[in-house]
Amino acid sequence: MYNALHSNDKSPEMTAIASGTRRGRMIRNFMHMGLGQVATTVLTILMNAAVARALSPSDFGLMYLIMSMGTFAYVVVDWGHGPYIIREASRAPARAGELLGSALAVRAAVALSAGVVVFVIAWVLGYDLRTRLLSSLLMVSWLPQYQALSFGWILRSRERMDREALLNVVLKLMTLLASIACLALGGRVLGLIIAWAVSGSVTLGIALLMYRNLQLPHITASKTTSLELVRGGAAIFAMTMAVAVQPFVNANILYKMASPEVVGWFGAAWVIAGTLIAPATVLDSAMYPRLSAASGNPAEFKRTFAMSFRPLFLLAVLASAGTWLFAEVPVQLIYGLDKFGRASEILRAFAPVQLLLFIDIFFAMAVLASGRSVKLASVKIVSVIIATSLVFFLVPMWQSGFGNGGVGVMYAMAIGELPMFLAGVYLLRRSMDRHTVSDVLRSLAVGGLTVLVFNLLPTYNAVLGIPLCIAVFGGLSLLLGAVKISDLQPLLPARFRT
Repeated sequence: MYNALHSNDKSPEMTAIASGTRRGRMIRNFMHMGLGQVATTVLTILMNAAVARALSPSDFGLMYLIMSMGTFAYVVVDWGHGPYIIREASRAPARAGELLGSALAVRAAVALSAGVVVFVIAWVLGYDLRTRLLSSLLMVSWLPQYQALSFGWILRSRERMDREALLNVVLKLMTLLASIACLALGGRVLGLIIAWAVSGSVTLGIALLMYRNLQLPHITASKTTSLELVRGGAAIFAMTMAVAVQPFVNANILYKMASPEVVGWFGAAWVIAGTLIAPATVLDSAMYPRLSAASGNPAEFKRTFAMSFRPLFLLAVLASAGTWLFAEVPVQLIYGLDKFGRASEILRAFAPVQLLLFIDIFFAMAVLASGRSVKLASVKIVSVIIATSLVFFLVPMWQSGFGNGGVGVMYAMAIGELPMFLAGVYLLRRSMDRHTVSDVLRSLAVGGLTVLVFNLLPTYNAVLGIPLCIAVFGGLSLLLGAVKISDLQPLLPARFRT
């Protein structure tokens, strides 16, 4: 049996069994992370609704500004460790404790130093003392939660997406409870920063208990492994740094060229946009360990790539069409249209960006898994330069012409993502074939027809419109062959499968 399973000349029956096992495990991982994402999305919506309704648009804009600065600084703290550790721990599980411990030590040292750097950057940019102090304090308060989430890399390398999802839910739940308590006691931006430190510390304690209960390798740190993480994550860091530069620049340009209110609108739209991108992150996270493990076998890598890309692209088209048609719905639900109504204009402009980001994130994960991150990082730098240059032109144009410079940011991002898409196609061309092109065209046709149908309909209620949109999209997908009956069989009970 062992020889049969590991022979290069597998029988059709054994190949089908192996393929079914891979698909079943992928679906299970996706469902675990998907359910976790649903839970964290609900908790995030509740938290943002509470915060946005308690703060003025100007204070919300200030919070978005300092969070953008903190997120940018934490890219340096991360240094590409996540993808590198997942890949290496997937290939050599015994190294998990050493990789994790070294990463925790490096991240703590860099994060504390970065707090000072952020203060200086805010001073150079001309912000007042309050903004500088809040930005620096945020760096320290985020450290516990970033340390806690580092444990998710090892859990993901073991394909324990159930535990990783649970860890993320715990963090969001603790953050929600701490934030509500803070606001109830009259706290504002400073109080929220302290609340996030408390919730992160609780999550870190739970992560340690979870790691020990799974009897994973003992956590250690070494200078040799720390240096390995610095070297191994350098290319990934270059790409993630390029990604992080963009929201950092966007927030500051809007703050300078528009107004704090517009920054608040953009921050509200960007929070929703992050939630809308989450399904792509879930699928990519579920598939990255598998792609990493298959990277040494071109045929297996191509099968794994094809298994993932078609449903992800179809989901991307559905999400983008839904964002275009129903942009006002999440804004009204979370923030209210009275203060943040114009955030829906920014969110609708995000729809084409959303489609490209779904694809580009997946392409990036596949390229990273195959060990060709240096080439992709250089393209991402070019992409950011293009988008940032356009922001300087489009923000004032949309601000003076329409009073909402945030829309210009989204269109600049859409154009900037095109080089990443083209680079991904080129680097992964051996994993694609004519079936891939056919699937893409069918999915785009389904999305276009769905938008056309709803534009022809009379005024409809969102409660009915969103389910109807999904139903129309699903029906057109089956009609045009973007989804096949065989794709649905793994989701059916065993007695209904053929």
